[in-house]
Amino acid sequence: MTERRTSPIGNRRAVTLRGRPELYTDYATDQAMLNTPAKRAWTALLVVGLLAAPFFLGRDLTSLLTTVFIFGIGAIGLNLVTGYAGQVSLGHAFFVGLGAYTAAFVGNEPTGSLRGLGLELWVWLPLAGLVPAVVGFLVAPIAARVRGLYLAILTLGLVFIGDHVFKEARTFTGGPGVGRRAAAPIVGGLDLSRRQEFFGVTFEGADLFYLLCFVLLLVAAVLARNLARSKAGRAFAAVRDRDIAAEVMGVPLTRTKVLAFTISSFYAGVCGGLLAITYGVIEPASFDLLLSVDFLAMILIGGVATISGSLAGAAFVVLLPRLVQTYAHYVPGISRGSTGDGLLTVFQFEGLLFGALIVAFIVLEPRGLYGLWLRVRNYWKAWPFSY
Repeated sequence: MTERRTSPIGNRRAVTLRGRPELYTDYATDQAMLNTPAKRAWTALLVVGLLAAPFFLGRDLTSLLTTVFIFGIGAIGLNLVTGYAGQVSLGHAFFVGLGAYTAAFVGNEPTGSLRGLGLELWVWLPLAGLVPAVVGFLVAPIAARVRGLYLAILTLGLVFIGDHVFKEARTFTGGPGVGRRAAAPIVGGLDLSRRQEFFGVTFEGADLFYLLCFVLLLVAAVLARNLARSKAGRAFAAVRDRDIAAEVMGVPLTRTKVLAFTISSFYAGVCGGLLAITYGVIEPASFDLLLSVDFLAMILIGGVATISGSLAGAAFVVLLPRLVQTYAHYVPGISRGSTGDGLLTVFQFEGLLFGALIVAFIVLEPRGLYGLWLRVRNYWKAWPFSY
C-alpha cells in the first residue's frame, strides 16, 4: 500500500511505503535532515521544551542538563571519528583537557605564577577548539598509519602524554593538587555565570549558562549532521566500512582520517572549555582514561554513527548516577551512602549497573538507544500488523 506526499525539499513528489519508515524513493527526502512531518514536529517540541526548562526546573536539575549538553558536544565529536569514520580513539580525554586548559589560559587573568590573557568567551571558546584541532591535525597522520587495536593503543598514549604535560606545565595548568580556575563565560562585559537582567527579565547565572550550552549543542549537532550527509561524510563511511575498497574508488585515506581526527578534536576542545566551568577548578586528574571510557560508553549506549544517539548516550551516562542515587534505596541490599550495612554501596551498585548496561547494549542491541527507538517507532507505525 502506498501513499503520495510532498517532499520537504522543493516541490518534488516523493513516494513512501506505509509501515516502511526507512524506505524512500526520493533522494532529496532520504538526505533531508528532518525528512518527515513527525520528526519536524517532535524536534520543535523538544527544542521549545528545553528552552523553557530552566524557568521551571530547580538549579540542581538545570546544572545537570547543562552537563548533558556539554558532554553531548564531546560525544558528537567522538562519534564523528569513531562512529562515522571507524577510527577507534581512546585519546578523547586528552583533547578535552587540552581545550579546558586552553580556555583557562586565554580566559583568566595572570595571577601569581599562573599565566593568562584575560580575554572573553567569544575568544577563548573558539581557541579551546582550535588548539586541540591543530594537535589532532598533527597527530592524525601518525594515527592514520595503524588501525584497530593498534590505533586504540596509540590514542591511549595521548592520555598518558597529556597527563604528564598537564602536571609539569604548572605555569599554565597549576599542576596536580592545585589546579587552575576555569575561564569565566564573559561576553561583552556580562558574566553569564552571574544573575543578569535582559528586557526587564531577570535570569539566574545557571539559566544563562544552560541556554548558552544548549545553543552551542544545537549548532554542533546541525553542523555534524550536515557533515555526515556531505561528500566528506560519505568518505568517512567508506573508510569505516572497507578502507581498501574506498581507496580503490578514489577516496584519499590519509586525508579523510586526518579530517575526521581534526574535527573530532575541535569538538572535544569546545566540550573541555565548557566542562571546565561546571568543574570550577580543573586539575590533570580530571582528564584521565576514565573520561575517555565515559565518552566511548556514551556513543556505544546511545548509538554509533548517529548524532541523536550521541545526545541520548550523553544524557544516559550523565543522568544514570543521579537516578541510581535517588532510587537505589528501593533495591534490597543497597546502602544509601559510601558505607553501610548493605551488600553493596550505592556507588558500587552504580558501577556494576553501568558495566552491565554496556555489555547488554553491545550484545543485544549494538545500535544502542537509537536502535531501541527505531524498533519502538517501527512497531507502532505498522501496528496492528507489526510482524
